[in-house]
Amino acid sequence: MRDNIHSLDVVRFIHAFHVKPRAGEVYNIGGGRAKSVSILEAFEHAAALSGNKMNYEYVEQNRAGDHICYISDLSKMKAHYPGWDITKSLEDVFEEIYRAQLKR
Repeated sequence: MRDNIHSLDVVRFIHAFHVKPRAGEVYNIGGGRAKSVSILEAFEHAAALSGNKMNYEYVEQNRAGDHICYISDLSKMKAHYPGWDITKSLEDVFEEIYRAQLKR
C-alpha cells in the first residue's frame, strides 16, 4: 500500500514553501491516508476505467527491503502551510493517467 499525490499538489506545496520558507524543516510529502491504494486496488481502478482487465502475476513473497504499507503524515505540512491541501483525488489521478494514455 502506498499513498499517492498528484504532481500539481506537489508543485503547490513547493510554491507555498518558496513563498514562506521554514529553514531546517523536513517534510515528507505524499497523499496521506485518504489517497492510499495497493497495487491490486490500482489494477481494479485501471480496469474499471479502461474496461480492460490488468494482466499480472501475484507473488506472495514480499520484496526484500520494501515497505508493506507507506502512508505520509501531512499534519505538519498542513499546520505550517494552512492554505495548502491536496486538491486532486485518487480518482482524478487515475482518470488523468488513463486519458493521457489514450492520447498516446
